[in-house]
Amino acid sequence: MRLPRDSRRYRAWIAFVGFAGALFIRALGSTWRITSEGADPFTERGTVVGAVWHQGLLVAAYRFRGRGVAVPVSQSRDGELIDSVLRRLGFAPSPRGSSSRGGSALLRSLIRLTRQGTVVAVLPDGPRGPARQAKPGVVALTAATGAELIPVGIAARPAFRFGSWDRALLPLPFARVHCRYGAPLRVPKKSDDLEAHCRALEAALDRETGIAERALGVQAATAFGDPHA
Repeated sequence: MRLPRDSRRYRAWIAFVGFAGALFIRALGSTWRITSEGADPFTERGTVVGAVWHQGLLVAAYRFRGRGVAVPVSQSRDGELIDSVLRRLGFAPSPRGSSSRGGSALLRSLIRLTRQGTVVAVLPDGPRGPARQAKPGVVALTAATGAELIPVGIAARPAFRFGSWDRALLPLPFARVHCRYGAPLRVPKKSDDLEAHCRALEAALDRETGIAERALGVQAATAFGDPHA
């Protein structure tokens, strides 16, 4: 039986998962050997939006912890769990919504945060995919705020790929992790072709992810639990 969201037991469960998940990520991430290329956009304050494929969420959660970055998540129970973990890692409270639920309200919230100087990080193929297909929300946010849109590629070796829709990446203890920050993308405020800018973002994210993978000599995994060696 699913616990009601307004019950004490449910809230206690969310808090426990947040604590345990953040503890696990901190402990595992502390063993990783992390390198990066390019200017880290998350160290700056201003109109900056970072974009990472959903598969790199676990790495990004550790790499960009403690900086007050705002990451939008869905209104689902899974979104509540992710928000709880991220808050424990030093992220800002997550704006809630998705392309299917609360999308307009979420976009307004992200525009407000960006204009206030909060750095926003978006998973453009989330929350449910398809993998590596950007939704127009991040492009609309960039157009409305004049923000720089920074594509971030992430790779790790050795690591495992889960069998989830996003092929989520889990670096093993003492893995090498590489982050590649691409050149900023800009979207004109009055752009009438958001779809074209989505395709440009996809190409940029794939390019930066590929560069990060090649830096570690990574070959793509194909099956559940396959080592990303």
